[in-house]
Amino acid sequence: MKKNLRSVLKEKLQPKELGRVFRSYDIVGDIAVIRVPENLAKYNPIIAEAIMQTHKHVKTVLRLAGAVSGDFRLRQLEWIAGEKKTHTFHIEFGCIFKVDLERCYFSPRLSFERMRIARLVQPNETVVNMFAGVGSFSILMAKHGRAQKVYSIDLNPSAVEFMRENIRLNRVASQVAPMLGDAKHIINKQLLNLADRVLMPLPEKAYEYLNYAVLTLKPEGGWIHYYDFEHALKDEDPVEKVKAKIVRKLQELGAEFAVPFGRVVRATGPNWYQVVLDVRIITKKSSVR
Repeated sequence: MKKNLRSVLKEKLQPKELGRVFRSYDIVGDIAVIRVPENLAKYNPIIAEAIMQTHKHVKTVLRLAGAVSGDFRLRQLEWIAGEKKTHTFHIEFGCIFKVDLERCYFSPRLSFERMRIARLVQPNETVVNMFAGVGSFSILMAKHGRAQKVYSIDLNPSAVEFMRENIRLNRVASQVAPMLGDAKHIINKQLLNLADRVLMPLPEKAYEYLNYAVLTLKPEGGWIHYYDFEHALKDEDPVEKVKAKIVRKLQELGAEFAVPFGRVVRATGPNWYQVVLDVRIITKKSSVR
């Protein structure tokens, strides 16, 4: 599809301009989100038309007008073409997610990672998802990983509203429990020492909340899926840089642990990467706070 889009735009943009506007766009349901520099905004209608021509199911094209920001990870979006809306239904691995891109964070680029985690979940596991958004990770873990219980937490009331609807749409109400609030407060009050697995898919906050992830694990330990952003030059390994940081933190917390797997989830900018580490906590100190 991207190759077809390039062919359409090649006739209308100069090669240098094509390279700058082509590389990065997302499709969520029937909405396309494009990233076009302000100085090339005059091409927005052309790009939108080309995307709708290439992806026949796309009904709306929005432009990302600002970076993801704030505690709720919201994006500034500008309508370019098609229906004037920001809500849609997105289908992924047989699950359906209702989302409003202006009110909730959702990235189709995490599709592979969501299923990777879901396949790691064992039947009858209890999982705590500390930053659940509209419930995409949580629902996939329930549907494909057969988790017994997923405590699905988010601070954004709109995200939890959509999460509740997605739980209903995917018929996982017996497995996924939506929870509105700050993960550290909810864990301290309700979720200590009960999880087999903890998910931390918010790179901006994961390091700050790592001790609470350890706290919610069972006394015999379990798994933490830790996400972070890392800067790395050509001769540096972003996975190893994140691993070094986490090793220091977990040693301070007095945990016995291993980090058997890590990978770059995606590039997020020049020399910036989103990294995930699968961390096995073997034993922990009950006094961790």
